[in-house]
Amino acid sequence: MLIDSHAHLDFFSEEELNKVIKRAEKENVKAIITQGVNHEKNLRVLEICKKYKIVKAALGLYPLNALNVKVIEGYDDYDRNTKFDVDSTLEFIKKNKSKIVAVGEIGIDFKFSHDKENQIKNFYKIIELSEKIKKPLIVHSRGAEKECVEILETSSNKKIHLHMFSGNKKLIKKAESLGYYFSIPCIINKSSHFQMMTEIVNINQLLTETDCPWLSPFPDKKNEPAFIKHTIEKIAEIKKMDKIEVENNIFMNYQKLFLQ
Repeated sequence: MLIDSHAHLDFFSEEELNKVIKRAEKENVKAIITQGVNHEKNLRVLEICKKYKIVKAALGLYPLNALNVKVIEGYDDYDRNTKFDVDSTLEFIKKNKSKIVAVGEIGIDFKFSHDKENQIKNFYKIIELSEKIKKPLIVHSRGAEKECVEILETSSNKKIHLHMFSGNKKLIKKAESLGYYFSIPCIINKSSHFQMMTEIVNINQLLTETDCPWLSPFPDKKNEPAFIKHTIEKIAEIKKMDKIEVENNIFMNYQKLFLQ
């Protein structure tokens, strides 16, 4: 029972997506949470979820897509530099709360923007929305891991999914103590950081993700949910657990965080 807790299915063509979903179903993927990163992508996410039963929606606003956030010169990250108003995007998410399992992808990015003030202000707004509509948060924290954890710690929303979290061991343990969940990507086989995270975080707070179509474990292929099986194998090896036991634990974590 495989889970992809963080995907971007809207970046596949329609023809590609049909094949990706079929391969996922063949590998017994039970749920794929696909993320919106701006208003246009949120609309597409909702369309995809209507078509495919195993796909669940998360609507969000990628931090660098916010209209009031300045990015560094030369930043060009697969069309995410399209700008959208924060308040109107949050209002749209609120109106569609019954259709989603989480608010995401959201967060802070200090690598590609030095506009800390507006990013932090936006982050607080989004956290407040998640508290009102009672939905988990799927958090991007590139270059801002410490700031994100400290801000999230002040929230009444304790259902937090830290996506591709690159904080150090001490910060990982702090976030774990706060009850947050960490997703392990398909690049775990070549990432000592995510191997370390897998080792030190309780299995009851681990999820699996692809961030597809990026971060593929295979250099000649786009990433996709079917590849989660390889992540499960590596987690089982590190944890010295049976693969089925790992699958079951992560499936239960998914249910606890997103469906309860």
